[in-house]
Amino acid sequence: MGEVAAHIKVMPEGVETDLARLREKLEAVLPEGVRLHGFKEEPIAFGLKALMVTVILADMEGGTERIEGAFADVEGVESVQVTEVGLI
Repeated sequence: MGEVAAHIKVMPEGVETDLARLREKLEAVLPEGVRLHGFKEEPIAFGLKALMVTVILADMEGGTERIEGAFADVEGVESVQVTEVGLI
């Protein structure tokens, strides 16, 4: 079984959301077996920025569902969207 890299777009609830604190919360809820590869801020509009999260996980059935669910439950998160998944 190989590994995949997934890019996940996490939208905060608003411009007042502290992205540094949100990063810490997202890192804390990563499911077992998932490695964080990095964060990047992406400007959206009017001062709103999305967090682009890159994670490495095993290539298995269900894929990113556990991660999406964990991220969606974090306080301050408006939405979670997987934008890209690829084998490494």
